[in-house]
Amino acid sequence: MTAGPDTAVGNDKLAAMGKAPVFTPQDFDRLLEKGLPQAHRAGIRTKEMGHGTITLTMPVSDDLLRPGGTVSGPTMFALADVALYGAVLSMAGHIVLAVTSTMNITFLRKPPAKPLVAFARIVRMGRSLAYGEVTIHSEGEDDPVAHATGTYAIPKA
Repeated sequence: MTAGPDTAVGNDKLAAMGKAPVFTPQDFDRLLEKGLPQAHRAGIRTKEMGHGTITLTMPVSDDLLRPGGTVSGPTMFALADVALYGAVLSMAGHIVLAVTSTMNITFLRKPPAKPLVAFARIVRMGRSLAYGEVTIHSEGEDDPVAHATGTYAIPKA
C-alpha cells in the first residue's frame, strides 16, 4: 500500500514509511506570502514540515492581545487553521484550493504575550477529506494553550 492523497493512512504508518513532505516549508511560506497575505503579514512562518505534519511559529504583537494581556482567541484560531492547511498540503501537494470544512478549538489556558508555536498533524487522509489536529503552545513552554481539530475538503485535481 502506498501513501498519498488517495490513501487513508495513519501518521504512525506514514512515519514508518519515511515519506517526505510533498509540499516543502519554502513552498508553504511562499504560498502564505502570495495566497494568504494576512497570514504572512501576521508573521506566520514554517519552522518544520514532514509528511502529514507541520510546525508553524507566529510572533505576538500588542494588536493581537485582548484585555488582560493574553493572546486573543481569534489569533489562535487563525494559527490553527493555517497549520492544518499546511499539514494537508504536506501530503496532498499543490492543491491550494483545499478548504476548511470544520474546525473546533478548545482554549486550555491563558497564553502569555509571547510568540506561539503550532504543531499540526494529519490523523486521516482520504480522497476528498483530511482530518487533523493542532496543538498550540507559547514559545518555550510545554503546556499547550489550545487544541484544535478540523476537517479539510480536498477538491478533485
